[in-house]
Amino acid sequence: MSSQSFSGIENVLFTCAMLCYFLAMVLYFIFIAAKKEKFARIAFFVQAGGFAVHTVALVVRGIGAGRLPMTNQYEFATSFAWGLSLVSLIFVWKYKFQVLGAFSTPVIFLIIGYAAMQSRDVLELMPALRSNWLGFHVSTAIIAYGAFGVSFALGIIYLLRDRLGSFLDAHIPSSARLDQIAYRSVSLGLLFLTFTIVTGAIWAERAWGSYWSWDPKETWSLITWIIYMLYLHMRMRRGLKGRAAAIFAIIGFICVLFTYIGVNTFLPGIHSYA
Repeated sequence: MSSQSFSGIENVLFTCAMLCYFLAMVLYFIFIAAKKEKFARIAFFVQAGGFAVHTVALVVRGIGAGRLPMTNQYEFATSFAWGLSLVSLIFVWKYKFQVLGAFSTPVIFLIIGYAAMQSRDVLELMPALRSNWLGFHVSTAIIAYGAFGVSFALGIIYLLRDRLGSFLDAHIPSSARLDQIAYRSVSLGLLFLTFTIVTGAIWAERAWGSYWSWDPKETWSLITWIIYMLYLHMRMRRGLKGRAAAIFAIIGFICVLFTYIGVNTFLPGIHSYA
């Protein structure tokens, strides 16, 4: 099968996944507006179906390209959306927290929408990317960003919970429980972001002869890591919880988005390919 055939199949699967995420988002909104739980249950399965199709799309992309699909703006953006969908599905299922889906699916749809606007051309890898470290580095970043996206949605829910009405309040964990779930999400994200930075440093030394070059993306990744590390430090040492912790999680994810989109747009460097 030719690379063009793989590309055609991937485009169809990508579009189907995007439509599923959009439909899941709409169903979650209907759940909130109509106050009927069945729409939330349907939305969860639609999102799960979209995630499955999305996974197949990434596999097809990888087979067609003959490498891991993680090396340019389009590939990382669609993988970013995939990671966020994965983590949000896990948290919704684990904590029976359907309202989380209503806040996470819009973020997923926006990120995959950003991916849709990028070039999908399969290009030959530059020499620096021809490394086994690529998979370790980028896959950990995808999980980290997905976990931070979930903590962002949890932070928004925490700040708005008193304004969501009695129906939704009954479907949201207590403030203390919500704060604990957000803490676990941030902890998961920080763990994988640490792996991302460490593997990136090792890879950089192999590719460019230096562990750290203060490239804009490296710098903003470090800033993001420091913000989330401050979150954990202040939580353990100063008892940071509640509203302040929610705001921290939101600011952290804004830094994540700037690290990925803003740096590539305004501060190009050696990482501008993704």
